[in-house]
Amino acid sequence: MSETSLTHLAADGSAHMVDVGEKAETIRTARAEGLVLMKAETLDLIREGSLKKGDVTAIARIAGIMGAKKTHDLIPLCHPLMLEKVSVELEFEPALPGIRVTATCRVSGKTGIEMEALTAVSVACLTIYDMAKAVDRSMTISAIRLLEKAGGRSGAWSAE
Repeated sequence: MSETSLTHLAADGSAHMVDVGEKAETIRTARAEGLVLMKAETLDLIREGSLKKGDVTAIARIAGIMGAKKTHDLIPLCHPLMLEKVSVELEFEPALPGIRVTATCRVSGKTGIEMEALTAVSVACLTIYDMAKAVDRSMTISAIRLLEKAGGRSGAWSAE
């Protein structure tokens, strides 16, 4: 199979779950990020902890971790993984204005962990939106992307 072929498609074009049974178990890591853009006043309310729903950053962090753990339930054909580490960091960026969400995941396994990092970021961003939508429905979730991955047959990769 070439590097450019789609691994989740059989020769006849039908979808299938990739067989990882013969693959070597390696330490695999992935880091992803996303942005939640908002009004400066909304960012101030979140930073001050003044929203009625509670501590947005703490809840978004927990939601992101939970999202990573449930990736196989959300994304068809993803393998369930025994995650060893999931961290979700939120950084206030007044110049945007907004919040940069970064997730890092690690596993010792036979398949990659990129989807878990991307899901963690996505769920954390959605949680920020949900908690602050009462004061700012114009928020935008954007730029969700993989920053880097390591491990497995294809080795390390980093975004430009």
